[in-house]
Amino acid sequence: MHPLAAAIIKKAARTDYQVDEFTSITGKGITGKVNGAGYRVGNTKLFTDIPAEIAHQITSLQNQGKTVMIMGTSKEILALIAVADEVRESSRTVIERLHQLGIKHTILLTGDNKATAETIGRHVGVTSIEAELMPEDKLAFIKKLKKEFGRVGMVGDGVNDAPALASATVGIAMGGAGTDTALETADIALMNDDLKKLPFTIKLSRKTLQIIKQNITLSLVVKLIALLLVVPGWLTLWIAIFADMGVTLLVTFNGLRLLRVKD
Repeated sequence: MHPLAAAIIKKAARTDYQVDEFTSITGKGITGKVNGAGYRVGNTKLFTDIPAEIAHQITSLQNQGKTVMIMGTSKEILALIAVADEVRESSRTVIERLHQLGIKHTILLTGDNKATAETIGRHVGVTSIEAELMPEDKLAFIKKLKKEFGRVGMVGDGVNDAPALASATVGIAMGGAGTDTALETADIALMNDDLKKLPFTIKLSRKTLQIIKQNITLSLVVKLIALLLVVPGWLTLWIAIFADMGVTLLVTFNGLRLLRVKD
């Protein structure tokens, strides 16, 4: 369940409501009948003809970095619910570390409104922001980035992120807070939800790839030299043993260098 929805349901559970004809409208909100009366809860896309005074209140709350949910009927707005995601203290440090590792473009993809997204984006230090995105919009944007840059990593935790996670070169899901759909779709799961592990993961992956290339090159070169020594008859038993067992030990010891990689 989405954290914002969980907070509202927790409050609503204290009273006795009978909900019928419940409908979820992707990217907009929900509708249903409570004790026979029709209500709706969602964003501005779910409501038309919002009074100027209420629109001003919504804008003011959004500029504070809050997500505003509107509750009302088809005829009037009854209440505004403003909630804010708690930005992790480590988020800005993680973004800075990613930039230091050579990740030049960090982009915030969110379904939140532009004002809220810009407030959060400036706080964490991403290079650009894309707001008010539907799941299909996130997917299309990831595909666009792949065409432009070739390789794209996507970090997400929700059902809406699943299509983009699947399309990204590397999909990374938050193991604790993430939905089952996101976890099943992603290539990597950060099980303790520690974003600080993300730069370390990239650093370790790069080092691993470097050592793999070194080991393959070393093995091929030694095998090729041993093969060439067969032609003039210079290949002795000890050289053959070195070309086999010796190289095995060398690539193993070279691989152990990964233990020295620290966060």
